[in-house]
Amino acid sequence: MSNNVNPLAMMAVSSMPNAQGKNGKSASWYEVMAEAWGKTLNAKATEIETAADELAGGNDKPAHITKMTALAQQMGFMSNSAHTSLQSVGTALETMARKQ
Repeated sequence: MSNNVNPLAMMAVSSMPNAQGKNGKSASWYEVMAEAWGKTLNAKATEIETAADELAGGNDKPAHITKMTALAQQMGFMSNSAHTSLQSVGTALETMARKQ
């Protein structure tokens, strides 16, 4: 690493061991973070789908509807958190790149 390269910027785009991106190359930690958020949101969406299928199957009790409402609120919160964290880190990486 030369003296002109910001070590924090290099760390941001450096590869994570044993992590692969979609193109088969090593993934950066930012890419791994985005992938983790995606998997988490997919899991919550699957949970909501299962609850919706139960509702369509006749489970229209207030407790089940309340559970679905809570799941939807959780999904909204998680989606907003994913967006905010990815956007904040992306902005920070952009700022570091400009200061090079």
